[in-house]
Amino acid sequence: MTMISLSGVNKHYDSYHALRNIDLDIEAGEFFSLLGPSGCGKTTLLRTIAGFEDIESGTLKIAGADMAEVPPNRRPTNMVFQSYAIFPHLNVAQNVAFGLRKSDLSKSEQTRVVGEALEMVGLDGFGARAANALSGGQRQRVALARALVLKPKVLLLDEPLSALDKKLREQMQLELRRLQRQVGITFILVTHDQEEALIMSDRIAVMFEGQIAQLADPQTLYRAPASRKVGEFIGTMNVMPVAQNAGNLTIAGLGQVSDPARDTVSHAGIRPETMSILFPGEPDRDRVAAAKIVDRAYYGDMTYYEVGLDGLDNTLTISMKNLMGREILEIGTPVRISWREDALVFFDQ
Repeated sequence: MTMISLSGVNKHYDSYHALRNIDLDIEAGEFFSLLGPSGCGKTTLLRTIAGFEDIESGTLKIAGADMAEVPPNRRPTNMVFQSYAIFPHLNVAQNVAFGLRKSDLSKSEQTRVVGEALEMVGLDGFGARAANALSGGQRQRVALARALVLKPKVLLLDEPLSALDKKLREQMQLELRRLQRQVGITFILVTHDQEEALIMSDRIAVMFEGQIAQLADPQTLYRAPASRKVGEFIGTMNVMPVAQNAGNLTIAGLGQVSDPARDTVSHAGIRPETMSILFPGEPDRDRVAAAKIVDRAYYGDMTYYEVGLDGLDNTLTISMKNLMGREILEIGTPVRISWREDALVFFDQ
């Protein structure tokens, strides 16, 4: 079942075209992410779904119903804001119950559903805790419980993890995904963090300048980006110019490769983890090229090397697992790098 359907949606702020002919279907029970740099239109699109922004043309339907004349408080959605908006003068249970004030539930029923919501987000027993006595992660959970207690069909998440430190953020990414599977409702996440979107999403819409540049599952976005712009935005992508002549392709620094049977090819891309440095004693495999270590960055489990190749102006990034006994190569070391043709992605610009 399609839960959210947008067709030909446009939005301007004066002369700025914030949303450009957006066509998008989001399925019921899907964890869907809107990903892109600041100013790309992802938050505007989320606020349009919530009803906080009007659209100038096109249609927006939720669960099959047209939302043209439906105000935010009448839509089957709820939103978790970046700031969490926890009321400091209320305790945890009162914060979660805030949206139930105008419901038909009795006090005992409200207490029950609030308790269920708190248990769902891992805050069972925190109902009497003062709001100002909560950590950042706990405030985020309270905001989630407050949104879920109203049982919306769609939960809208506006960069809800951006204020958390790295370790807590990674923990909450997994917990949000678990929670979404548990409740089974549609989650729509806005984020500019590529790794976060890849970890959490069933599908991702990558946006630039008010348009959807590519819509796909995380693996497809990462392995087969539709354009150079998408490829360089999702993770790290080495990009090299390509000379195309009479059906032959020559990649700067890597040499000649098979023609991918595309009309126009101007650049080739390859991910750092699909290339390898051949250490002393390792036999040649796949395609091999001579290079030199220009720089390196040690991350504990991985080392990222910048390598220079003859005929290539820029360096290539290669990520290598720091296996037991494997040396960390010094800057200036000549090396052989190995790569496979099937790891290449070709772009027309």
